[in-house]
This record gives sequence, structure tokens and C-alpha cells, in this order.
Amino acid sequence: MAAATPATAVMLLNRFVSELKTARDMQRITSQGHTLTWAERSWFSLFEGRNEALVFGIVAFAVHQGVYYGRYLPYLVCDYIPAMQKYKLQPDRQISNAQWWKCVNSLLVSQMFVQLPMMMFFLPAAKMAGFDCGAPFPSWARVAFQVCVFFVIEDFYHYWAHRLFHYGILYKRIHKVHHEHTAPFGIAAEYAHPIETAVLGQGTIAGPLLFNFFIEQVHITTMLVWIAARLWQTVEAHCGYDFPWSASHWLPFWAGASHHDYHHMAFVDNFASTFRWWDSLFGTDRRYQEYEARRTAKAKAKAKAKAE
Repeated sequence: MAAATPATAVMLLNRFVSELKTARDMQRITSQGHTLTWAERSWFSLFEGRNEALVFGIVAFAVHQGVYYGRYLPYLVCDYIPAMQKYKLQPDRQISNAQWWKCVNSLLVSQMFVQLPMMMFFLPAAKMAGFDCGAPFPSWARVAFQVCVFFVIEDFYHYWAHRLFHYGILYKRIHKVHHEHTAPFGIAAEYAHPIETAVLGQGTIAGPLLFNFFIEQVHITTMLVWIAARLWQTVEAHCGYDFPWSASHWLPFWAGASHHDYHHMAFVDNFASTFRWWDSLFGTDRRYQEYEARRTAKAKAKAKAKAE
């Protein structure tokens, strides 16, 4: 049995390498009798005669960069609008130009040399895991359902992995980088040590893999929707603004910016990424609840005094 292990490893490696070849013929990945839609034809045309893994990696990276920086843009604009400053969670703490550019430069290096390679190798791994790479595409209802499940799985993983990073040497050597910003701003979401980026990034991959293995097949394009949704959420969590229309005010258990902003300010508690229930269940949000009650009361008193 033990002798078969190296042979199995070599077989899997050979299969992985073989998946790095050019795109398959569309007729082989289209269900019999299915007529390709415009979206499906456009998608498959990207891979015609090109390296599949390379093309998917570039597309995933483009989606990542577009959503990540695009999602941050409105918050950047708000930084220059005086009327929006009343929604700042920590208005007394401002980010200097030097800090901002240090963050951006670090992000670009991490995104190019840590995240991009991971994206390049994802498609071959996804094929080996049994992801659907053909047509027809899944319905939007199925995509929405799967993405919601991915959020739950990632949030559970993130809670425990993040909590672990707050212990001893893991915090001092790794996670402390992310906590350089005690008053976070949108694009600081991915400002982290490369090891943390790789470890926490596994939570984003784990959801689709587990869902594909235990529940139902996941389409490769659903991963792009999931990446976009996860980025949208994490930038919002680090934005530093608490608007009246923020999701945390109308969506139960949504963590939002105020939840994570406290974590950066106090260096403790609120370890979850998306939802509040794990922190609530394990009692790691008690100090935040007390702080938030005081902050809200102070804001209301200030607004009342201004009205009078």
C-alpha cells in the first residue's frame, strides 16, 4: 500500500501537468443537444487555441483587480467629500500619503507574485476536483445559492484561522503586518504578509471544493462570481465608513465595516470575515457590543444637539 503512494503522487502530478494544455474542443464540453448562448460562445472563444490555465488565470486576475479597486473607488471619493466625514468610524485617524502608497505598492507585489500564480494553477486543480467547465452555464439562482454557501464556509474557516493568527509568534511575525492600519481603508483588506494571504486564501477555495465534493458540481464560472462577491464584501468591511444604507443595518448577522473596524482599532475580538454569529456564539464580540453601544449613543446625542 505504501509503495503505491509515490506512484499515485506521480500520476496526479502528470495529470495536473496535462491539464495545463490548450482548451478542449467546445463540442466535447457542451451537453448533447444544447445550443450555446452568446455568453457561452464568448466565454469559450477566449480559450480557443490558447493555454487554458493561462487564460483563466488572466481572466480571474482581471476580475480580481477590477472588483477590488473598483469597489474601493467610491470610498476614496468619499475621503474628499466633507459631508461624508460624519460617517467615518474613526474620523480622528487619517491615513497619510506615505501610508497609502506603501499599502498600494505592497498590494501590487502581493497580487502579482502570490495571488496571480495561485489563480494560474486553479483551473487545472479545479478540473481534477471535478468542476464543471462546460456548457450549459448554471442558472443565476443556482449560482446565488452556491455563493451564499461559500460565504458561510469561508466565514467559519476565516474565524478560526484569523483567531489563530492572533496568538504569539503568528501575530508578531505574520498577522501584525495587516494590523499596521488601526483605522482601515478599503484596499487595506489585502494588505498582509504573504503567508497570511496564502493561508486565509484557502478559505475562499475551500467552500467551492467542499461544495463540489459533497453537495453538487460547481461550474468554473461560478468561481468568478464568488471571487467578485468575496472581494466586494472584504473591501466594504475595511472601508472605514458606516453609512445608514450599509448592509449591516438591514441584513441580520452581516458584520460590515463597524464590526471589523473595531478589530483593527482594538486589536482584539471580531475575528469573523462576513457574519457576526461565530463571534456572538463564542463570546468574542462582547467588548465590541459595549463599544458600539457607546459609539451609537454618542452619535445620536451629537446629532440631537446639532438639531437643537
